Amino acid sequence: MIRLKHIYKSYPLGGANVEVLRDVNLHVRPREFVSILGPSGSGKSTLMNIIGCLDVPDSGDYILDGEYVDNCTEDELSEIRGKKIGFIFQQFNLLPELTAYENVEMPLLYHKLSPAQRRQRVERTLTQVGLADRMGHKPTQLSGGQQQRVAIARVLAAEPSIILADEPTGNLDSASGKEIMAIIKSLWQAGNTVVLITHDIHVANEAQRKVYVRDGILSEKEAAV
Repeated sequence: MIRLKHIYKSYPLGGANVEVLRDVNLHVRPREFVSILGPSGSGKSTLMNIIGCLDVPDSGDYILDGEYVDNCTEDELSEIRGKKIGFIFQQFNLLPELTAYENVEMPLLYHKLSPAQRRQRVERTLTQVGLADRMGHKPTQLSGGQQQRVAIARVLAAEPSIILADEPTGNLDSASGKEIMAIIKSLWQAGNTVVLITHDIHVANEAQRKVYVRDGILSEKEAAV
């Protein structure tokens, strides 16, 4: 499903190019749950952006569902993101003036769905994450864990096949973090492919498989410190 071959990525900094990813190779199979573990500044978020079609590599090949996507136009990348990929971020990115229901429904307005279909998806996904009784609440009326659940419901409503989670428990207390990880794990068990970015070994251990990023280099084995 996801295959990266010899990926390199650098960014300009202070008049020079700083290499962020170096010769990265990664294969994530359909319905696999993989965590990408690394410290801050290791390149793991850049790697997630490339996997999520939010950025493109300088060189190398990115093959998604058998198709090369590293040379796609921005419109083509946007279409891939809309159809195949759902993002769960550390920041919940909810619109404060909208209710939980409206936040989940908003992305669906760009899909070819009737109002009845939208309502069915919104109610189903908010119920799935345990917020059936909070649909009319605005983000300020919800705890951090509940806001992250709304963000997850928003992802689920679009029915992506790949879920990318970038430090999804980073802004939560330990109890809420465990609840969110239980939901993410249930999404994998329901048949989704999940790629989780984290610096927390306890979170990473929830996945089927761990890979490690340090200084822009990806390895299946943890590097010695």
